[in-house]
Amino acid sequence: MNLTSRNKLLDIRRIYVEPAAAELPRGQEILARFPDAERVEVESHHRIPELYGDETNVERWVRIKTEALVLGVKKSLTARPNGRSADFIAPSTANGCAMACAYCYVPRRKGFSNPITVFANIDQILGYLRRHAGRKGPKTEPNQVDPHAWVYDIGENSDCSLDATVSRNVRDLVELFRDLPEAKASFATKYVNPELLDWDPRGRTRIRFSLMPAADAKLLDIRTSPIADRIAAISDFVAAGYEVHVNFSPVVVRDGWLESWAELFTQLDDGLSPQAREQLAAEVIFLTHNDRLHEVNLGWHPKAEEVLWRPELQQAKRSQTGGWNVRYRTGHKGRYVTALTALLTARLPYCRIRYAF
Repeated sequence: MNLTSRNKLLDIRRIYVEPAAAELPRGQEILARFPDAERVEVESHHRIPELYGDETNVERWVRIKTEALVLGVKKSLTARPNGRSADFIAPSTANGCAMACAYCYVPRRKGFSNPITVFANIDQILGYLRRHAGRKGPKTEPNQVDPHAWVYDIGENSDCSLDATVSRNVRDLVELFRDLPEAKASFATKYVNPELLDWDPRGRTRIRFSLMPAADAKLLDIRTSPIADRIAAISDFVAAGYEVHVNFSPVVVRDGWLESWAELFTQLDDGLSPQAREQLAAEVIFLTHNDRLHEVNLGWHPKAEEVLWRPELQQAKRSQTGGWNVRYRTGHKGRYVTALTALLTARLPYCRIRYAF
């Protein structure tokens, strides 16, 4: 059975291809995986008008995510300092996503549907990361990211568990980091991919399963694995050699929100093995929304905006792209964070909170 046959989120019918990507071994592997897909040559994976920046695509939002794939070459290879989820953001091996979470920040960058783009120059990316980690050497001062290893987020703009159904890039990264003594890979995911259980990461990859109350997920986490499935997977992934944290994100303030989070914490506590509890840590991230994404959502999922767009609770800040980001009001947000972290500490005292904001 090939990787795509188990993935109901993708039915790739058209691949937009940079010529340079098609010439690389990884590009050829990906094209061979989808032999019946139409191939459309493009000059740049960034500039495909029928996918990006066209407001009419809102009507085809999910269809584009399901049927389109972009194959390109990553031009700029840098490891950006981070300090929250990771020490560094690794060069992307993919961006975009076939899932359709209503709050996702990735569409703000490219615009609108933003299906999966896979980068074929994986050997260059692996070489860069090997050299970067080698130059860093041992981590001599512990921080909240990790006490011993330099942590590289390998999935800032995509979901690596889902990316792994399209190419071998993610597995190559996991295999790279298991042999780097001073570094770890890390990525957040909303997709349970059991194939990853066979990769033998040897503790050098941290998976952060994103969780929220099931009722919120049903409304906001479109085309993702159910919350119950994500919780059930945690202990299996720990047993398979992964470090597994949880990412409580985004926290959405609504009527009854704390009661819903209390139910989630109970569900999580009931679903963890002793080994999973011993190594558990959490990130807590409250919602940040965006005026442009708000307008997009009104075109395809307006019910989500009833809880995401709350002007009476939120304040605006000009974004780097010229739009407006909104987050919960200063002062009020501090009280929300305190209430939720106190609840988390009471219900899951073994779960270290790495950061909350």
